[in-house]
Amino acid sequence: MIFDKLENQRISKGTQVLALIDPDEKNDKILAQIIETVNKSNFDGLLVGGSKIVDDNFSQRLLFIKENTDLPIILFPGDSSQISENAQAILFLSLLSGRNPKYLIEEQVISARKINDLNIEVIPTGYLLLKTEKKSAVELISNTSPLDMNNTNNVINHCLAAQYMGNKLLFLECGSNSSSSIELSLLKKINSKVKIPIMVGGGIKSKEIALSLAKSGASYLVIGSLIEQTLDFNITLEINESVRDFNVS
Repeated sequence: MIFDKLENQRISKGTQVLALIDPDEKNDKILAQIIETVNKSNFDGLLVGGSKIVDDNFSQRLLFIKENTDLPIILFPGDSSQISENAQAILFLSLLSGRNPKYLIEEQVISARKINDLNIEVIPTGYLLLKTEKKSAVELISNTSPLDMNNTNNVINHCLAAQYMGNKLLFLECGSNSSSSIELSLLKKINSKVKIPIMVGGGIKSKEIALSLAKSGASYLVIGSLIEQTLDFNITLEINESVRDFNVS
């Protein structure tokens, strides 16, 4: 099982770093370069998915990714259309920070039979959007409001609810290409309260940010926009190696 393997690695070695690839038309011309960058960066796993895919070529792009990497592939779906047999596992997301039933239960019901028929490993995940200086694509598409990071009690209440609902993973999301990540003091408080692994995405653009998040309790870090924007494995490799060095220090 992919998640069990990642968890065993995390428990024995510390914070794991995952790459995120958006399999949308906008990345077609650089998809091969993105995959090459990911492969050379020594990531622990690969998430594939996007807030919105503008055409019907999701499965073809996912197959291309699968054929060109040895990393375990986990779906990070924007909706029920982003499901394919070309991945080993899926983050079964419930957008708990919002109250839009489409992303709380409707998309999950639509996708359940297909996931079952394809025998894809399911990782139940409580998904929380956190408010930053700009609106994220997920916020706009889901028509939901993110959680204010200054309202610590409310954020922690949502995190605990995600845990008590039986989720195996908590995903704290600041949005694609965000200029900031989760506030470290908030992450530390969440880490002191919840017992499930914490995945953090958004705003991870340097080894300093990655290390500060790892030190503050992040179980998994997700890096996506930085890969697309730089296509420079030296940058992401430096981040990943710095986290590994911290893990063994």
